[in-house]
Amino acid sequence: MKILKLAALLTAFALPVRAEIAIQTVTSPGGINAWLVEDHNIPFTALEIRFRGGTSLDDPSRRGAVNLMAALIEEGTGDLDSAGFARARDSLAASFGFDSDDDAVSVSARFLTENRDQAVDLLRRALVEPRFDQEAVDRVRGQVLANIRSEAKDQGDLAGKKLRAMSFGDHPYASSGDGTLETVAALTRDDVVAAHRDALARDRVYVAAAGDIDAQTLGLVIDKLLAGLPETGKPLPPRAPMNLKGGITVVDFPGPQSTVLFAQEGVKRDDPDFFAASLLNEIVGGGRFSARLMTEVREKRGLTYGIGSYLVGYDLAEMYMGQFSSANATVGQAIEVIRDEWRRVAEEGVTEEELATAKTYMTGSYPLRFDGNGPIANILVGMQMIGLGVDYPASRNDKVMAVTMEDIRRVARRLFRPDDLHFVVVGQPEGVTSTP
Repeated sequence: MKILKLAALLTAFALPVRAEIAIQTVTSPGGINAWLVEDHNIPFTALEIRFRGGTSLDDPSRRGAVNLMAALIEEGTGDLDSAGFARARDSLAASFGFDSDDDAVSVSARFLTENRDQAVDLLRRALVEPRFDQEAVDRVRGQVLANIRSEAKDQGDLAGKKLRAMSFGDHPYASSGDGTLETVAALTRDDVVAAHRDALARDRVYVAAAGDIDAQTLGLVIDKLLAGLPETGKPLPPRAPMNLKGGITVVDFPGPQSTVLFAQEGVKRDDPDFFAASLLNEIVGGGRFSARLMTEVREKRGLTYGIGSYLVGYDLAEMYMGQFSSANATVGQAIEVIRDEWRRVAEEGVTEEELATAKTYMTGSYPLRFDGNGPIANILVGMQMIGLGVDYPASRNDKVMAVTMEDIRRVARRLFRPDDLHFVVVGQPEGVTSTP
């Protein structure tokens, strides 16, 4: 309800709101580039580091190695075992996070200014000198395997895995970066060490910071953190194919309702039509209750509790996706409503009022993302990875407002192709079968 009230307030403003933040570009003495937003009001710093590549660097027979490695970084370094590392971190009131996805290994750090030197030293040791004790490998591997078994019982996870496999051929994107029960069970400590060497390299690193730190100090921090890592890592894979064709795939799963993912090829982030596509998605399937899919599928017909769509941008592929759940008896009707809406948008476009409201929402909500040092650092490092400039926060809303009705009509015809939509249905939908 609070979000709805805020959205209503934002629609009262006719002019776009800009995210005015002063981004500095920093080059460390060792030649590593970073972005920085200084804010000395609170004595702490948020630091974000990304290593491009992520789980897509896995060999097929060792799927899950990068994921397991990232989960093991905080399990000890030097003379500190897992418990000792946790105590040392907590004693500094610091926070470290290590994660991986299809395109990156992520390192997040939060530390107080008074403890900065000690926190950076501890983080450096974890990054450069992880212990990867066999006991920790076995324990964390068990957690990963338990997660994989759990996902095998989840309709949404099953739908996602099926869609990826159908879309991306033999590319790493075609399978989960968590790995399979077989590949993860077979991983050795040597595989984890190799994944660390392959993924955490200086030739693919992106850094951003926000908070109580200046450019000179940040440069020294970066060099200290990354010294000792390999200069180059494993080569990145090529762009992924898009093999998805229009149709329906049903995966049998007992239960009273089905989970449905629908998808087609998307739009690249640097495509001139990206902002028009984003506005169209906001109108058709965005997060507001006034979005067309929510109106047509939920409000008018009661076929689902919630439905949404979104532009998905991997480093090496693009998709336009959506999802919903529905009772088995109404899945077929919901699919037809979505196809009809895709067709209507392609043929008729949207109204001036819909476009104006979507612009107001997108421009008004954007500055709210820059809420604190942590979100700012996270946004800045993401901007770097997709090739945006430091002026983007200030110019982004102008780009949104510049989209015309003619742009919308043209991009609607290009993007909304009902015959290309593929629906993956996990459940036992009545009257819905897989198409050839």
